[in-house]
Amino acid sequence: MLVKLSVRTAAAVAALAVATACAPQTSGGSSSGKDEKTGTLRVWLFQEVDNAPKQKVVDAAVAAFKKTHEGVKVNVEYIPVETRAQRVKAAFNDPKSAPDVIEYGNTDTAGYVKDGGLADITKEFNGWSEAKDTDPTARQSVTVDGKIYGAPYFVGVRALYYRTDVLKDLGLEVPKTQDELAETARKIHAARPDLYGLAVGGAYTYGAMPFIWSRGGELAEGKGGSYSSTIDSAQAQKGIKAYTSLFGSANCPAAKCAGMGGNDTVTAFASGKAGMAIGGDFSHAAIEAGKVKGKYEVVPLPGVKPGSVAPAFAGGNNIGVLKSTSHRTLAVDLMKQLASKKTQGALFDAMGFLPTYTDVRQQVAAEEPFVEPFVKTLASGAKFVPASPAWAQIDASLVLPTMFQEVISGKKDVAAASKDAAEKMNDAFSSVG
Repeated sequence: MLVKLSVRTAAAVAALAVATACAPQTSGGSSSGKDEKTGTLRVWLFQEVDNAPKQKVVDAAVAAFKKTHEGVKVNVEYIPVETRAQRVKAAFNDPKSAPDVIEYGNTDTAGYVKDGGLADITKEFNGWSEAKDTDPTARQSVTVDGKIYGAPYFVGVRALYYRTDVLKDLGLEVPKTQDELAETARKIHAARPDLYGLAVGGAYTYGAMPFIWSRGGELAEGKGGSYSSTIDSAQAQKGIKAYTSLFGSANCPAAKCAGMGGNDTVTAFASGKAGMAIGGDFSHAAIEAGKVKGKYEVVPLPGVKPGSVAPAFAGGNNIGVLKSTSHRTLAVDLMKQLASKKTQGALFDAMGFLPTYTDVRQQVAAEEPFVEPFVKTLASGAKFVPASPAWAQIDASLVLPTMFQEVISGKKDVAAASKDAAEKMNDAFSSVG
């Protein structure tokens, strides 16, 4: 079973990486004003590293759709991740060549809505019986200013991987708070100088955010075009200090770790160079294929208080209907089929993608023990980025990694670095207001 998981979960890496890509800037699409009940529906989905298992699940969903929509044809195209931004931009600008249904990264929602590319399907989503079981954070990822622009397709979240053999040999307990996490990391590195206690990265935004969120800090407040950064708030500064304190000779030397991203920290753990690391459910395959296979376990990343879980970023993808479609009703029906409980359960079996429905997630956690800590993390309350088209600009400009790295290097203190980051974020927010 673990071999099967390793194969299918590897595909999730490519899909989840898409979720942080920049939204294309366009002049916006226009509604066709038509709702034809016959013809051909065009669908664009992301091509995975190993696409055959995903295609089999999608083919089954399309077949089920066609049984209840006689005479309707469906043309599914799997688009390469590398050319995705250009393809979507062209589709928004040329409705005649655009698909009716599209898969997209969940941090792209606000940008695509601003571009005029996605249809508002609030009424249909709220009237869909399965939608009531959608995870609240996943629902947030398709919502902009109270309106819904798609259906959540799958979700990914991070937790704490730790070496069972290292902790046992050193007589250490699994940390139950972030203070204990830092202390355990220092003890591991002191006893085993060849290991990072906890592998951390100055460019690992979503590994750092739980430390900020668990202290009450937020990225920003507001909605739509009126977001204002709060990364320099007192609570956020406490979290920044907690995370950046993990860099240095006592745990993860700044010279090596300041430039590391999430993949680097997971690679360090998988190759046996770290006692602990913050990794995703989608990191499972890489770690299983590494030197620590059979020597690790996973628990939710602890919060500040004993027994608490640090809020994690909920990544993943969504399925949406383009505003320009001339088959709106059919396109919404197909979206529901592709994002249904049955299809998401099958996608987990085939690819390892975590379902966005709370009840389906509980079922898959019972089937696959490795999923349980990630499901528990999501159930404890995951977080999402501001629903603003500016987020793609903020993310691509490395505003937060720059802030962390300035503190780690000693170039700026937490107050100055966070203030500068807040100003850059506000510039981005105002540019799309």
